[in-house]
Amino acid sequence: MEKVISVSPVVLSAPGRGLDLQVRISAPLTGSQLPVILFAHGYGNSLDGYAPLVNYWAARGFVVIQPSFLDSRRIGLSADDPRTPDIWKIRVADMKQVLDQLNDIVSVVPGLTERVDTSRIAAVGHSFGAQTAGLLLGMRVIGEDADMSDERIQAGILLTAAGNGGKDLSPFAAEHFPFMNPDFSAMKKPILVVAGDKDISPLTVRGWDWFTDPYTMSPGPKSLLTLYGGEHLLGGISGYLVTETSDENPERVAAVQLLTWAYLRSTFYPEDRAWEQASKELTQGKVENKGDL
Repeated sequence: MEKVISVSPVVLSAPGRGLDLQVRISAPLTGSQLPVILFAHGYGNSLDGYAPLVNYWAARGFVVIQPSFLDSRRIGLSADDPRTPDIWKIRVADMKQVLDQLNDIVSVVPGLTERVDTSRIAAVGHSFGAQTAGLLLGMRVIGEDADMSDERIQAGILLTAAGNGGKDLSPFAAEHFPFMNPDFSAMKKPILVVAGDKDISPLTVRGWDWFTDPYTMSPGPKSLLTLYGGEHLLGGISGYLVTETSDENPERVAAVQLLTWAYLRSTFYPEDRAWEQASKELTQGKVENKGDL
């Protein structure tokens, strides 16, 4: 495990957005050929969130980049702001801007430019951020013509991502969130879907299995990690001292840390058996796979 350096905010000019885009970059102090994780936070969070995951990944050989989206509580965008209905699209545009300016962001950390491997990039997101990552990975929104996928991203992880829309949505979600009608059929890249079997959401009339839809309704290669007793924050992944965690469980967080890291290691480096080994040793849940990893 390496020591980690983290720099924020790195400010990117974004004239059409109305606010500059701020990001955090975290990386190990040593090591070379470091793959990149582009991380999308959940609704209301920011570039300072998810330290239990970000620090773990960075300490084990990844460069992690976290934008703050317009829904961040610290920005405080009002419900009647004209940008609000399109935040889900602006999130994707923010992620693509990070990719466009990746070399500039990396150069902020002295010596990192020579150590990063920009040919290996994963999109990872939690909750609303999982939808953002999914769109970059080929998911579509029914009724929207735009293909928002990005070929620069080779793999991904969707943590508690929303499932099927239509009749599976609660009346509230159907009325307020028209973008929650996904089509997973074109999401063909390697993706790990993570769900908790106690995650009951007001956004759906179904049970926790709704969060497995991105796995069951998309083509392989895919993997599904189901965490026993896990609720929406999977034991507390959004921060070390978060008060909103209703299922605080350090062992569950440790399982998410290890399995997500192992999945990306083995996806980017097929000779690395980290995913196979971590799956076998898992006691906090179960793993399913379809297609070749």
